[in-house]
Amino acid sequence: MGYKVAVVGATGNVGREMLNILDERKFPADEVVALASRRSVGVEVSYGDRTLKVKALEHYDFADVDICLMSAGGSVSKEWSPKIGAAGAVVIDNSSAWRMDPDVPLIVPEVNANAAAGFAKKNIIANPNCSTAQLVVALKPLHDKATIKRVVVATYQSVSGAGKDAMDELFSQTKAVYTNDELVNKKFPKRIAFNVIPHIDVFMEDGYTKEEWKMMAETKKMLDPKIKLTATCVRVPVFVGHSEAVNIEFENPITPDEARDILRNAPGCLVIDKQEPGGYVTPYEAAGEDATYISRIREDATVENGLAFWCVSDNLRKGAALNAVQIAEVLINRKLISAKKKAA
Repeated sequence: MGYKVAVVGATGNVGREMLNILDERKFPADEVVALASRRSVGVEVSYGDRTLKVKALEHYDFADVDICLMSAGGSVSKEWSPKIGAAGAVVIDNSSAWRMDPDVPLIVPEVNANAAAGFAKKNIIANPNCSTAQLVVALKPLHDKATIKRVVVATYQSVSGAGKDAMDELFSQTKAVYTNDELVNKKFPKRIAFNVIPHIDVFMEDGYTKEEWKMMAETKKMLDPKIKLTATCVRVPVFVGHSEAVNIEFENPITPDEARDILRNAPGCLVIDKQEPGGYVTPYEAAGEDATYISRIREDATVENGLAFWCVSDNLRKGAALNAVQIAEVLINRKLISAKKKAA
């Protein structure tokens, strides 16, 4: 018997990608339901070669739903995830609402799949921040080998991480530059076309932004609380795909060649590292792909046992939709859940 899956936020960038990935990976679903706010009722979204009509979240009965993929923002998740969990569905939430809740597992399957068994306290599992997800996929196998002490990361994050309106703003501003029209900032505090903005999410008292704090806190929760991490998160005029420049200090020696071999054999990682022009991956090539691509692995001679590398991933996939579906697959493959019997 297959599973019944609800996708909340089905009209958004990530929600649509969730539907695509459920179909691509042949997820064992007998029924998939697309849900969103009342204003989206009747909107059609694609699920493989089928078309689903969006239904209203607030009127939906979750009694026979097995898994709910939630991508409707933090405030919606705060209100609805406990209700959906109480109805017996496991919620896999893409927002930041539950990530640091001690009773909610924060999961990247390649990193800490075993933690998924803790979902039963609230019937909620959290997806990490998009920039954290690709980072920990690369850090985990290296940490297992040589024990990471400290990470310094600068991100180059695409506008799709801020939603469809942000993508539209980049497009309209780019067009305005060429047509000599007025550039309007709505989604971003400064123009994004032909520019970079060192500011993602709100500023905190210590001068870091919330996005930078998320990377630190989530890495500690999923990988190791002893790891020290500092981040500078930057929005760049790219539509899809986050990039990161990463410097790591290890407790134990590790060479670039050893790191390449480890990462080549690590789940979710693909090493493209030819030390020549074009011998690395950019967000353009990573768009639409599942892997975290790692390039430019080299010694960081400024610290003892230091390495530096470049990593790129599709933030809508591994950073959000793919990771959520992979978590659902963990629940099924490890027999942590079973499909409810549906009424005839």
